[in-house]
Amino acid sequence: MSDISHEIASQPAVWRQACELRPQVAASLPAEGSRVAFVGCGTSYYVANAAAVARESLGMGESDAFVASEMPAGRDYDLVVAISRSGTTTEVIRALNALPADSRSLAITTDPGTPVAVAATDTILLTFADETSIVQTRFATTVLALLRAHLGHALDAAIADAEEALARPLPVTPSDFEQFVFLATGWAVGLAGEAALKLREAGCAWSESYPAMEYRHGPISVAGERTLVWMLGDAEQDLVEDVRATGATVVESLLDPMAELVTIQRAAVALAEARGLDPDRPRHLTRSVVLP
Repeated sequence: MSDISHEIASQPAVWRQACELRPQVAASLPAEGSRVAFVGCGTSYYVANAAAVARESLGMGESDAFVASEMPAGRDYDLVVAISRSGTTTEVIRALNALPADSRSLAITTDPGTPVAVAATDTILLTFADETSIVQTRFATTVLALLRAHLGHALDAAIADAEEALARPLPVTPSDFEQFVFLATGWAVGLAGEAALKLREAGCAWSESYPAMEYRHGPISVAGERTLVWMLGDAEQDLVEDVRATGATVVESLLDPMAELVTIQRAAVALAEARGLDPDRPRHLTRSVVLP
């Protein structure tokens, strides 16, 4: 079994650990009513996006998400949450170091001795969610599980759905398709972006993601018989019918979007293996981007 397959399969268990950890770290997490920015790169940015939208949609406080390299200067936040599995990503370190001296920041990472942890004023360690594979799966979803639990999301159903996602067959054979599109609404839009990234990283696939209602505004023009359109969360049936009319295959799911991402992670591994690729070590990628 590849490292990534083992890490994908471990997610229900590590999500439970994150829920158990939450009371111990709640004081470090965003307080209700505070103004918060979430930052990260790659997978961590998509988690940041999902967390920010989920938090603001619940009325818990103004919440922004930024790719770390595009973090705007001069904005006033009560807390900046930096997400970094490795703790060594240069852009995240730069974003933290550029904050005003009196700023409060929180690093969510796996190692207390890394530059990201040192640059932040507070740290939450998810050592139990660290990974061997270059391609992130369980660290990202465990961060989101922790943040969702802090927002009051009941994760028992999501964990049960993830167990189902691991047990059932894939809904499609990924190698039957050449284009993969992931659509979602609300906080799950970030997960759609992460789903597309997993297919690109592990399977070297042509993959895209959009807020669901944006798909008609141009991207649908290239859909066809070799296109797979995968919906995370509730799907508007008029949109589903419009997509099917192009000849594309549509996957709908009733699972929690975070659990459906588990199915998509499995699909990414299946595609990589069908193409003779190593899903643990994609070409041109390293565990962390460290710049001179």
